[in-house]
Amino acid sequence: MELLNIEATDETPKVILNPETHVFEFSGKSLPEDVTDFYNPLMEWLEKYQKSPGETTKAIFKMDYFNTASSKLILDILMLLEEIHEETEGVNIEWHYQEDDEDMEEAGEEYADIVDVPFEQKSF
Repeated sequence: MELLNIEATDETPKVILNPETHVFEFSGKSLPEDVTDFYNPLMEWLEKYQKSPGETTKAIFKMDYFNTASSKLILDILMLLEEIHEETEGVNIEWHYQEDDEDMEEAGEEYADIVDVPFEQKSF
């Protein structure tokens, strides 16, 4: 598998999916005009990774903002990570949010309640 590195734009997040380090990073804003168009390649990559995951996988989310349509796709990513965790017991999720951003803090809490994966929330 190859590294997937997508630079951030005003409407899409920076995404790094590294199969060598097994660290996945999502950061910035997510309000793409077509969420399916943006997130489908990420889901396809993760589905391939799921077939041969690392012993440990870390997913780091440092989102400043995401719209409702993106929240569904972020949940899809988290649920796929949950499936990988069920197979490996080695997935960890870090949810970073700005200390005064209650919306991102609450979003992380809601996601943590939905998926059964070690989920750490960190303010900065």
